[in-house]
Amino acid sequence: MTDTVRCWFVERDYTDRDLIVLTYATLDGERSYRKELSVTVIDKYDTTAAVDVDPDNLETINDPERRERYATEAERMAESHAPDDEV
Repeated sequence: MTDTVRCWFVERDYTDRDLIVLTYATLDGERSYRKELSVTVIDKYDTTAAVDVDPDNLETINDPERRERYATEAERMAESHAPDDEV
């Protein structure tokens, strides 16, 4: 079994294709995981403060500003929420 990496909710975005993109990042902001959901099913999906992700599903964040922003938000979420809290 592959170990997972805990990622914290850092961003919600909307696309022009009627999708909601939830972004989770590692505490250091260096890697992230994106989940795309249709606006028609978002009410059926529990958006939690953290998710455990297979390392193969993480992407590296190369932009230093985004990395810093993600790290700040991930740390804030980790300090103020339990991983299973709905946000």
